[in-house]
Amino acid sequence: MKPWNKSALAASLLFCLSFVLSAQDIDFSIRYMDKRVYYAGQGPILIQLTITNKSASTYRFFLADERAFSVDFDVRTMTNRSLEPSEILIRKRTQNQRVFFREVLIQSGESFSFTEDLTDYVALNEAGSYVVQARLYPQLYQQKPNGTATGSVYGNSSGAFMSSIAGNPSRSMENPSVDSNRLALTLRPAPLAEPGKAAPVLDADTNALLVRQNLPPDQIISYILTARQKGQWEKFFLYLDLEAMLVRDSARKRQWQAESEEGRQRMLERYRSDLKNAMIDGDIATIPIEFTVERTNYGAEDGTVTVLEKFRYGTYVEKKRYTYYVRRKDGIWVVVDYSVVNLGTE
Repeated sequence: MKPWNKSALAASLLFCLSFVLSAQDIDFSIRYMDKRVYYAGQGPILIQLTITNKSASTYRFFLADERAFSVDFDVRTMTNRSLEPSEILIRKRTQNQRVFFREVLIQSGESFSFTEDLTDYVALNEAGSYVVQARLYPQLYQQKPNGTATGSVYGNSSGAFMSSIAGNPSRSMENPSVDSNRLALTLRPAPLAEPGKAAPVLDADTNALLVRQNLPPDQIISYILTARQKGQWEKFFLYLDLEAMLVRDSARKRQWQAESEEGRQRMLERYRSDLKNAMIDGDIATIPIEFTVERTNYGAEDGTVTVLEKFRYGTYVEKKRYTYYVRRKDGIWVVVDYSVVNLGTE
């Protein structure tokens, strides 16, 4: 048997010791980022999670880039029935993938916060009253073959471990974890759709119905990018022609042509979900820290909008030039395609 690396063993013992000594003095709390009226089947429902170190020593924990491997949400009805996980969460936790993480250190008296969309974790499709609680996995979420979860970290110095999870994610947890306070959640019935039309979508800021406006192409792009910066997915999708973007890929186009109308709707919903989770066409869903519309060209039916966008990656800023291709559909300009050119860093 290969002998233990002394420095690695010491680091491992230090991490475990810091968790054991400090876990009882860690306050894990949740609150709504923008408390408002919520509707069944519609998001986002943004929750701010805050970890506060109330102990005298430094608290260490692992935080995965994909937060589904660091936190979970338990939502229950008034009769204590637990709601099912969302399809997005199931896909994230059941695929073979390398999960990247970093070690976070919180000094005594300090706090660390981040925000998650509750609808990414739980299927909130029915109106009613619920109780929401979050759970933090300081040593990461890892599911055993028998369906239970473990906090063991299969990691290395690169800060990644292989997630090879099979079966339906279980909420029967055995690993060290920290539970949050509870929040009351009320979901109202979603507005009814007119026959043959998609269900109305509500503005997250005003709760008014979101309706496409007859705006020029440059304002359409500014609207989409601003919505992405604010995490407002419904506004982001409002001026995207998802069908046109989906069939840009030849394989998807062939599948689309072979599908029934019901099958095509399922493809659109899957594409929408994958876009939201950056599992496909990630460039258009990446959040810019700033953007500038450089040039707009359009005729009666088609046009292009060129935008300089900047993205922060760690300690540097990357510049990219996006060209958005727009088309007039039912009198409204919508995005049907895009291309990206990398311009380096600054």
